[in-house]
Amino acid sequence: MTSTTNGMAGDGPTNTWGPTFDPYDNTPELIPLRTAAQAGHWPTLRACLAGLDSVDKLSSAVGLVADIPGVENFLERAAAESPGDPLPRTLLAERYVYIGWDIRSGARAQHVSRDQFTQFHDWLRKAEQLLIEVCAEHPAYAPAWTARLMTARGLQLGQAEARRRYDRLSAHHPHHYHAQVQLLQQLCPKWSGSWEAAHGFARECATAAPDGSNSGALVALAHIERWLDLDTGEDAAYMRGLPVRDDLRNAAQVSVLHPDHRPDWNSIGAHNAFAFAFSLGNHWEYAAPHFAFLGDRASESPWHYVPDKKSAFLKSRKAALESRGGGNR
Repeated sequence: MTSTTNGMAGDGPTNTWGPTFDPYDNTPELIPLRTAAQAGHWPTLRACLAGLDSVDKLSSAVGLVADIPGVENFLERAAAESPGDPLPRTLLAERYVYIGWDIRSGARAQHVSRDQFTQFHDWLRKAEQLLIEVCAEHPAYAPAWTARLMTARGLQLGQAEARRRYDRLSAHHPHHYHAQVQLLQQLCPKWSGSWEAAHGFARECATAAPDGSNSGALVALAHIERWLDLDTGEDAAYMRGLPVRDDLRNAAQVSVLHPDHRPDWNSIGAHNAFAFAFSLGNHWEYAAPHFAFLGDRASESPWHYVPDKKSAFLKSRKAALESRGGGNR
């Protein structure tokens, strides 16, 4: 993994208030969800989630709730009290996945201890048991299948099993962004995949999705993963290459920059992926529209891949927006 801020040059702007990496600052309508989860009030949380109008929003919300420490305590009670409801079991399972992954850490396997792996796998098996039941009872339930992509990866069940799970989900929800992001990770070499598979899947997502979908951002995420895997020097040269630039341009034009794009909760992450990728290659004029959309709304991923994410975002945004004076080619 590279340790430099490749391509993120320029003087920081005078704005001292941004960016914010807090999803609740960036999407204030999520605040009641967090409040209910932190209070451990299941009826209120259940009502918040029941009021969401898309499966994409539900998957986003499930992931955010699962990232709140301690929610497993009241979710265990909710799951026991409502055994036929897929929601509390799925929330609890994803929380178990997050607990396990926190123990494992984001380090490469050679830097994870045997005890960490044991605890990690124990938590993922607990999650998997819940998710198997949910998916058997509710085969079209996207949040559960998405979580099972995470357990498949962590338990090292292999490429074929991960793809089987994704196919089961995509039969009901063919362009589910959260599931696509999870499978993309599985297809990378660090999880026994290949770059051919990762880039191929990303382009397949971008091409198959309706114009204006967020799925085009998978192309940016795949290139960012490739950049992370290269040695210092090679990584910068890769992102500056015209083939990568043009691949990113094409994907952006059919997705978040397409006239049919309707911003949703995933749009912030998708624009950040493009902004980050273009910035790594010093393709400032193409990063500019993404930063213009974002303003101060940054996302933890992928900016956490650089040592000082706030400074990197500010410097990159400044360079990108200043490039607009020269116009776009």
